[in-house]
Amino acid sequence: METNDAVCALAALAQENRLAVFRLLVSNAPNGLTPGVIGDQLGLPAPTLSFHLKSLAQAGLVTAVQEGRFLRYRVAMAGVNALIEFLTEDCCGGHPELCRPKGKQT
Repeated sequence: METNDAVCALAALAQENRLAVFRLLVSNAPNGLTPGVIGDQLGLPAPTLSFHLKSLAQAGLVTAVQEGRFLRYRVAMAGVNALIEFLTEDCCGGHPELCRPKGKQT
């Protein structure tokens, strides 16, 4: 991931509603959700939600798949993983195993 792509992804997440949408989609991975369900769960009107989903998609953090008359949004794990790798590339002086959160070490 290039620096500009990381800045775009982080900017997309740096807004309360977009972060809530992203976290909701993460919790519903891999199946994803339709905009109607997302809007209902987060109390967002359709035009506002559409704007936020477009921003997250442009940042490479979510994808949309047409299912009949509906769209289903899912977390784009490749984009999320690329962002995490970018952010932790030089973690702990080349010893990324030291950077794992407590309780997550294997």
